[in-house]
Amino acid sequence: MNKFLFLNQQWRVRLVWQFVTAVIGFVIFASASAQSASSATTEGNPAHQSEASASAATNQAPTYLRDIQPIFMGNCSRCHNQQSRFVYDWLDYKTAYADRWELRRRIWDSWKGNYYKEAMPVANSPESLALTDQERETIVKWVDGGGLRGVAPPPGAAKSKTERIELGRRLFTSICAACHQPTGLGRPNVFPPLAGSDFLNADKNRAIKTVIFGRQGEVVVNGMKFNNNMPSFPLTDQDIANVLTFVYNSFGNSGLEVTPDEVKVLRTQTPEPSGKPAPKSDFE
Repeated sequence: MNKFLFLNQQWRVRLVWQFVTAVIGFVIFASASAQSASSATTEGNPAHQSEASASAATNQAPTYLRDIQPIFMGNCSRCHNQQSRFVYDWLDYKTAYADRWELRRRIWDSWKGNYYKEAMPVANSPESLALTDQERETIVKWVDGGGLRGVAPPPGAAKSKTERIELGRRLFTSICAACHQPTGLGRPNVFPPLAGSDFLNADKNRAIKTVIFGRQGEVVVNGMKFNNNMPSFPLTDQDIANVLTFVYNSFGNSGLEVTPDEVKVLRTQTPEPSGKPAPKSDFE
């Protein structure tokens, strides 16, 4: 009798084990089939490929050239540029990388009240008001992620003037608007206006060279004196052409168009001398 019960128990254990094995095998097979189907769908559907690429890009760690340098150009370059003598040039990767932990403390910890030094950008400055919480978090992630250099995004080669104006508008919003304001009106006695600017409209080549090389010293714009520093920016010929084409076709300006070839030629020339007032123009 005991032998019969023992054999019956063995039979039940074998049956249960076979059932469990079958269930595990089915789950593995179903998972593999689903992955295969998903892969096939993505490979055969460009829209799905684009979504997958976008998802992967969203999850990428921030890099200096793709994510951080544009933030610095738009919010920090008035002080931290290659012409600066007493503060670090954050538009240079090696410099920004070497100073990255102090950058993190000043831009994030001081802003949160957790670090004894003054927050950067300075509280209530145009740059501080323009710098978003998301941009601050991106800088923190870049530092915590190892301060990767990365590669610059490929330049957008717009085909039409309309496309170039739109690309220029985006650059203006992210880089130029902190000083010259989204309206192009500038700030009285601090940053000159671009709206209806006699200085801008009188000489296109000078405007291009100003963006290429930067400018220091006094300028007279629309009858008002300004004495400040405009840094040069690490922008491509296409970028400079786009942003100037946007400015010339906005804010009541003359409607001129700037091409990358014009920028390329002027890069080889000497910078425009600083401190000379604008000549009178027909546009004025």
